[in-house]
Amino acid sequence: MQTEPEASQGPPEIRLDAPGKINTSSLADIIQWFMEHDQRVAVIRHPMVEELFHWKQNESKEDSEDVFIFDHAEDRLAIGIIQALMQNTSERELHGWISQLLNTLDEASKVNEEIAAVYKLETGGGASVVQEAEKIPSKRERNGYLISCWLETLCTAEIRVLGWVYQQLYKKPYAP
Repeated sequence: MQTEPEASQGPPEIRLDAPGKINTSSLADIIQWFMEHDQRVAVIRHPMVEELFHWKQNESKEDSEDVFIFDHAEDRLAIGIIQALMQNTSERELHGWISQLLNTLDEASKVNEEIAAVYKLETGGGASVVQEAEKIPSKRERNGYLISCWLETLCTAEIRVLGWVYQQLYKKPYAP
């Protein structure tokens, strides 16, 4: 008999296959759990974040960047997490990747705060970030702001999930 809700039990544990590789099914379960139970990850599904994601994807295409087109922001997040774990297979590498994400998050947050203050942008509530950014007269600065908004959201979500996986894999919490 289960006495507490499933969410209070925390994310599922990571499972490894026989050769010691991460079981993709267990990773999918972890990502899904965070999408359903962790607000800082679930925000990736918010319509305003989805709008921002599609703006970023379109800007990248217009800038002739070689981008894979995703249908949804949450798909981009999941693939990013999977790629990060495939490319950073040791404790040191994964620690370094999470540290890079934290640095990017810190930088993006500072840019967002500075630009929002200068242009008196509405950053709370249900305001569209893309529409609010129209108050910024310079396209270059507007794009920088929107990219920083996307990075802040994406990095926060990715750090949450990768931090849990790191703790599961290496039996200790990530520490900068």
